[in-house]
Amino acid sequence: MPTIQSQVAGGAMFEQNRAAMLEKIAQLRALEERTRTTSQAAQPLFDKRGQMLPRARIARLLDSGAPFLELSTLAGYLRDVADPDKTVPGGGVIAGIGYVAGVRAMILASDSGINAGALKTGGLEKMLRAQSIALAKKLPFIHLVESAGANLLEYRVEHFVQGGGIFYNLARLSAAGIPVITVVHGSSTAGGAYMPGLSDYVVMVKERSRAFLAGPPLLKAATGEIATEEELGGAEMHYGVSGLAEYLAQDDGDALRIAREIVVTLDWNREHQAVPRAYEAPRYDAEELLGLMPLDPKKPVDMREVIARIVDASDFLEIKAGYGAATVTGHAAICGQRIGIVTNNGPLDPDGANKATHFMQACCQSGTPLLFLQNTTGFIVGKDSERAGMIKHGS
Repeated sequence: MPTIQSQVAGGAMFEQNRAAMLEKIAQLRALEERTRTTSQAAQPLFDKRGQMLPRARIARLLDSGAPFLELSTLAGYLRDVADPDKTVPGGGVIAGIGYVAGVRAMILASDSGINAGALKTGGLEKMLRAQSIALAKKLPFIHLVESAGANLLEYRVEHFVQGGGIFYNLARLSAAGIPVITVVHGSSTAGGAYMPGLSDYVVMVKERSRAFLAGPPLLKAATGEIATEEELGGAEMHYGVSGLAEYLAQDDGDALRIAREIVVTLDWNREHQAVPRAYEAPRYDAEELLGLMPLDPKKPVDMREVIARIVDASDFLEIKAGYGAATVTGHAAICGQRIGIVTNNGPLDPDGANKATHFMQACCQSGTPLLFLQNTTGFIVGKDSERAGMIKHGS
């Protein structure tokens, strides 16, 4: 496979771009740290209750030293509060892909250190995205639940649709043979009670877990019946009476131990784990990407330079290089995984759109994953473009 020969020579502009990109990255990391710090502030309360904070739960669940790829960290940014200095992104949930007992899994955890785990704006979309990835990649879905439910002050009609989508996806995961494991660390009430109800394996924590459709105040107001939370939906009731829970844990740590043991019994890797492939690192340092991208989006950059710094051995087999030249398509590999790449070095023209469509169809037919590197200002316009069928090819 041909190797890309980089033309990047560094210089003052390169260093200026690099400094600006590092500043942007620092801003992103500061936002992520704000969410972690806000949740961490609840540590004394969790210690008093004998509980672990959400991120500590995830760390206990994961294999020691294994990577955890956190997803959608900016979900809900500026949607909870319009002030950039006060917004706390994340949507009230933590989502990511990690290894549990050697099995790659999708993990979703209520961030109960913030507003008792109430779902914030963006949280439902984040949950739906995590479920769709688990479904597409056949990842066991592990949900660590402790939530006060939806924030009713922010609830809108469309949120009912999204909530229904979450339950629909749980049914789809089950139908596809992808196991759903739910650990109830605290409250899982009202609509949230359907999360364990639609799971394959449920672990509840003694004296901490609660799952019911209506709590004591609502029950009394609606029917006059008086009952405690434990009687309505406590862990021991669901373990010994309703049958909702398969396992009863003594505390958070014990519940996570049980969850790991459940994953072991799945023997998931026998059917679903890809064999690791040997691969060669890119010939060019990925750190150079910081200085490669211009601050001004109107300034051009050859995306082959980007490709050279992320693909194995910087090898890239370009397809139709002489046709629709502003669009770049071709084959490469990342960490040994063969992929197709689609990107642009400018506006999308009819030839480029046709070229990209043909390449994507070929990759879909062969089951080759696609990586899109966004670098276009949109469709090229004008009489020639319209007469060449820009609408048809672009759509």
